[in-house]
Amino acid sequence: MNDPKNPNAPQTSAQMQVKIDLEPETAQGVYANMAMVNHNEAEFTLDFIYVQPQEPKGTVRSRVITSPKHAKRLLLALQDAVNGYEQRFGSLDMGQGGGQNNGGQGQPPPMGGTGGSFLN
Repeated sequence: MNDPKNPNAPQTSAQMQVKIDLEPETAQGVYANMAMVNHNEAEFTLDFIYVQPQEPKGTVRSRVITSPKHAKRLLLALQDAVNGYEQRFGSLDMGQGGGQNNGGQGQPPPMGGTGGSFLN
């Protein structure tokens, strides 16, 4: 809002509400047990992958490309969600080699490219 007492004060606008549509196909979601994260100066790419147990092959189920600022917001939102989960259900034990795929060895399948991270 404008401050009539201070005409040099920054102007603020009311918070905009965004209507979000969720298509039925998207609402079904997809299951992923591995994720790869890559980035360059302008964007982050998140690949959500399903690796079948005992199979050395994965399938990218979804790819999200976003800006670095949105990636940071996602990181903070996930940290907040995991903290809430652990407060309610107890600490998550990440343990050594705790992956569910690849025979439980916690090793990702070979991946190409550089600058990426994997989560499984």
